[in-house]
Amino acid sequence: MTENRYLLVVNASNIEKDWNWINEQNKIYNAKLINASDEYSLLAVQGPKAIEAMQSLTTIELNHLPFYAHQTGVFAGISDILVATTGYTGSGGLEIYIPNAKVKEVWNAIFEAGKDFGIQPIGLAARDTLRLEMGYCLYGNEINENQSPIEAGLGWITRSETKFINSETLGKQKREGTDISLVGFELQERGIPRTDHKLFDNSGNLIGRVTSGTQAPSLNIGIGLGYVPKKFSEVGSEIQLQVRNKMLSAKIISLPFYKA
Repeated sequence: MTENRYLLVVNASNIEKDWNWINEQNKIYNAKLINASDEYSLLAVQGPKAIEAMQSLTTIELNHLPFYAHQTGVFAGISDILVATTGYTGSGGLEIYIPNAKVKEVWNAIFEAGKDFGIQPIGLAARDTLRLEMGYCLYGNEINENQSPIEAGLGWITRSETKFINSETLGKQKREGTDISLVGFELQERGIPRTDHKLFDNSGNLIGRVTSGTQAPSLNIGIGLGYVPKKFSEVGSEIQLQVRNKMLSAKIISLPFYKA
């Protein structure tokens, strides 16, 4: 937010765990910490027309904000609203941080402004299919407190030279590789992968499990993510997915699944 002021947005199910962790680490730094989780709501306006549809509500020049940037200003007639060009759908748009007392007012304004653009209220289940089409990791599925970010393909946000907690171990993994890797796969026949479905090689050996899977709405095929040994992670590798008592052919592909 400023040089010495930060806003950390965590997965909602992890608020207590992350708050406890941050406080434990803060014993070294003695920063002033505030847990404002119960005071704010977040609305994600996503889609290729989101920025155009929302411009009438704000004095912020939304088109001038680069991807993953933020600015605080007037939005829907309310001052000091933080607007960020972030989201977890891969389609672009905004995330808007609103004091709880004002969220209904802003919700109504958003739907009025977006009326001519076909705006619709969409829940997390729909968001989940879109993030999966983009190959984005979800906490509790692809990533957790025991999973290495290098295994998850998140080396681009893991810079060991900054000397973060456990940076030496992760820096070594980044240089030398890991035994398992997160991969994306597409089914080669009809079927829908689901979380915890088992993955096999073509000889029938168990090699991993599905962390996320769905019928991709934009592609109309079954897609999934899962961890497999390194030798099966090459693009084009053939694997098998067990759905109930049936084995279905699948192929490792490069992410994202959906390429605009």
